[in-house]
Amino acid sequence: MSSTVTSAPADVKSNASDSYDIVIAGGGATACIVAARVAEADRSLKILILEAGPDVRNDPATYQAGRTFHHLHAASKTVKFYAAEPNPALDGRQAFYLHGQCVGGGSSFNLTMYSRAAASDYDDWKTKYGAEGWAFKDLLPYLKKCENYTLETPTPEVHGNAGPLTVSHGGEFTTVAKQWLEVAPKFDGRPSIEDPNDFFTVNGYSRWRKWIDGETGRRSDSAHCYLYPEQDKNANLQVSTGCVVNKVVFEGTRAVGVEYVKDGKTFVAKASKQVLVCGGALGTPAILERSGLGGKAVLEKAGIKVVSDLPGVGENLIDHHVIFWPYNTTQDHVTFDAMSRGEPEAMKYWGDIYAKEKRGILTSNPVETGLKLRPSPEELKAIGPEFTKRWNSYYANAPDKSILFMAAVSMFFGDILAVPKKNYYSLGYFQNHPESIGNIHITSSDPSVPQKFDSKWMSSPADMEVLVWAYKHSRETARRMPIYRGEFTENHPVFPKGSAAATKEEETGPVPMDAPTIKYTAEDDEAIRTAIKKFVAGCWHSMGTAAMKPREKGGVVNSRLNVYGTQGLKVVDLSISPDNVGANPYSTATAIGEKAAVMICEDLGITVKA
Repeated sequence: MSSTVTSAPADVKSNASDSYDIVIAGGGATACIVAARVAEADRSLKILILEAGPDVRNDPATYQAGRTFHHLHAASKTVKFYAAEPNPALDGRQAFYLHGQCVGGGSSFNLTMYSRAAASDYDDWKTKYGAEGWAFKDLLPYLKKCENYTLETPTPEVHGNAGPLTVSHGGEFTTVAKQWLEVAPKFDGRPSIEDPNDFFTVNGYSRWRKWIDGETGRRSDSAHCYLYPEQDKNANLQVSTGCVVNKVVFEGTRAVGVEYVKDGKTFVAKASKQVLVCGGALGTPAILERSGLGGKAVLEKAGIKVVSDLPGVGENLIDHHVIFWPYNTTQDHVTFDAMSRGEPEAMKYWGDIYAKEKRGILTSNPVETGLKLRPSPEELKAIGPEFTKRWNSYYANAPDKSILFMAAVSMFFGDILAVPKKNYYSLGYFQNHPESIGNIHITSSDPSVPQKFDSKWMSSPADMEVLVWAYKHSRETARRMPIYRGEFTENHPVFPKGSAAATKEEETGPVPMDAPTIKYTAEDDEAIRTAIKKFVAGCWHSMGTAAMKPREKGGVVNSRLNVYGTQGLKVVDLSISPDNVGANPYSTATAIGEKAAVMICEDLGITVKA
């Protein structure tokens, strides 16, 4: 790799200069939002986004929301894969993880789940971590500002209707979703509700809302809804792709630019006013550490001079533990399987429907339903004593917090190319606030050397017991659905011979609604734990690795997102989250981007509305 610093490449030199007012390292979801909002506020500002991945403008694989799985493979150009360290809590298994690497980041290929956290999740940022200005009441204006909520709701006061990101039901409603919404409430007695995303309501089954425009059928990603429209009006807002950011350039402790590599050559983009690091919870720690911002021991081992000793960089890696259990089903209803496998006949069929009618599974996603589950006293007892301490310290006094998100999925959710070609459905869940917390750090100053990523998934016994109970609960619902035809046994626990819990792959139909629940022995529970260790994964909802909290408590940025010990440098992405949020994180990412844009404008003396 060349170490020569040269002038900027041609696509950055449109204004015959490599100097900008603001340089943004990373072009993900929050970067697109903050860049567009600040550029809109003052179009004389020269702003540059440096993104390692490709542009996605008008790429059908991006704007057609149903094509998420076309991004999730080893040859993908829009995601970056990370290999975690072998995990003792997973019996030594080495898990793999992915992170967005394209313009728009995860918003360009995620499942478009319109999920919002509990109000108390944000209140914790202030009360537990001292993040002034980041409590729920402070963030609500920004959570509303981003969205155009087009559905009926009993709580319109918590939704926005004039923002760039449209929310709808999407253009498909499968048999899997309909049956789950009919069966699940009858099984456990929880009601069906109209709006599961009012920040306070839990324990209600609902058709899930999506970040999809119901009229055009297009994904509401931050690149197409924020960045590109502003770029079309503003030549001073530039994006350069294929740029691997090496580090922030300092004069003393003031950030004055960004060093990056493109086409094997090294360049520096100078920033006269501000540098923003927006690399996401896995990418941001690497940029910071290579820039001399991190724990002294980590930096010295990598041969990097310390600019600011911040041991919290790369620590506090939080996510949601997720698992999907697949079931065989009748073959006479629509699922996402064939299209997600990329079968030509299915692609043509659904592509024609999309082109003519802007509906169908390309305008939706396979997770069409959901439940934010908060356990009853009886369910808490069934989960067991390993979880009691966590419940009492974290959940008991926060009635808006749920411990799990549970859903039906209209496909085989996993390595879909490794299973027989047919239709499936899955029942899955993710744990909203796992106690297990990981870390990620560089081992070299060379950005091409992989980081050391220790996920620590399932390292807390409390986390394991929640997922064991959830397997039992979800399976009872699955086997009562009329389309149930047994478990896909390869991806279920292997129960002891003769167990009453043994899975059935033969074409068995559903059990009656009033059938007795399966009785599990201690040996059965151990079989479930073994299967969880084999199949559990991260949700790709990584957060927390440049946490917004006091420096002496492991914080990396203050409440104005300024990196401790530096000037002119902010972090603006989900890595600033000091604690987990009980939801898919895109809503939180948009609020961070919207609020950060206002802060940056304030720093620059530009008046904008919150």
